[in-house]
Amino acid sequence: MNKELVDRFLKYVSFDTQSSEENEAECPSTQKQFELAKYLKQELEGLGLEDVEMDEHAYVYATLPSNLDAQQAAKVPTIGFIAHMDTSPDCSGADIRPRIIENYDGEDVILNKEKNIVTSVKLFPELKNHVGEDLIVTDGNTLLGADDKAGIAEIVTAMTYLQSHPEIKHGKIRVGFNPDEEIGAGAHLFDVEKFGCQWAYTMDGGEVGELEYENFNAAGAKVTINGCNVHPGYAKGKMVNACIVASEFAQMMPENERPEKTDGYEGFFHLTSMQATVEGATLSYIIRDHNRGMFEMRKQVLLDMAERLNDRYGQGTVIVSIKDQYYNMLSQLEDKPHITDIAKRAIEEACGFCTVVPIRGGTDGAQLSFRGLPCPNIFAGGLNFHGRHEFVPIQNMEKAMMTVVNICRLTAE
Repeated sequence: MNKELVDRFLKYVSFDTQSSEENEAECPSTQKQFELAKYLKQELEGLGLEDVEMDEHAYVYATLPSNLDAQQAAKVPTIGFIAHMDTSPDCSGADIRPRIIENYDGEDVILNKEKNIVTSVKLFPELKNHVGEDLIVTDGNTLLGADDKAGIAEIVTAMTYLQSHPEIKHGKIRVGFNPDEEIGAGAHLFDVEKFGCQWAYTMDGGEVGELEYENFNAAGAKVTINGCNVHPGYAKGKMVNACIVASEFAQMMPENERPEKTDGYEGFFHLTSMQATVEGATLSYIIRDHNRGMFEMRKQVLLDMAERLNDRYGQGTVIVSIKDQYYNMLSQLEDKPHITDIAKRAIEEACGFCTVVPIRGGTDGAQLSFRGLPCPNIFAGGLNFHGRHEFVPIQNMEKAMMTVVNICRLTAE
């Protein structure tokens, strides 16, 4: 067991860094994220990294200088590693009490006996993939925070590993830790120019060996329905009940293209909220698809449905506004295969295999890729994110840390 890596992770999860969707106008969205940022700044300075900085929005940056001679170093690209400090708003991140289960036996994991909180193998069969390994779990009252404090611990420990193994040659390495990824804002104020890398990797994936460089194209849609409310006793030919129209709109959506009925590369429409009275209604959707052409077609589906209902109930009854959120990073990476090839080889060396999987969601790396910093996503090793059943095998973290080391070496080579 890599005690330095584990101790570092356990220290990081002691900080409550939950972000908030209710305060997206500010960055960070919660002031408590500053506490971990300050700690990381001090830690990186203490470890001897250079250019250590924390900005006014709690973004932390640092440099591990190249150990090559000047002539060689000039030929090696500067690369970076990025992880986020915040934890999900979906579950409490306060007073996390982790526990290590050594040599996991493959049975149900009792998190909290008094409250009968159990991570069962039936509901979480991925546990079976980690029999004999050492698992860090919660006490059932909070999430764990492996998403993404495992990523931070792996990056920092990889830097100390390189410092203590000067025989491993590497170029200039930059590290960056950001707030508010869980609310989709982590990359918004990331200083790409200051970071100064030709490319980077986010350490924010899940299961061991996974590499992700395809993600959804994403949009949000708001459907506004304007009803006409009159006394129900005299409503014939006059009333337009926005509740009914909203229900019709929702029922018109393709039944088999919802999140609960799709996986892999299949896109979806997801109704996230609905409010309705006779006078007016609103429906909120998110639209997702890996294929850009299909993504554009999905947006048109909502506009066409609105037009059909307006033909029936009158123009202006249904109004759809759509805002793109992020795009598939593959379009920014497919002409730069060396970035993913290096990651694949590094993962294979650390794990014995590499599994390329599509992200059924977004990532800071997607936004950064479209801002000029190509940025695939590498596994950090945690599982069952955003809830009390989150856990991380220590062996996964060790392999992720060595993947970082391998990428640094392979880039120099």
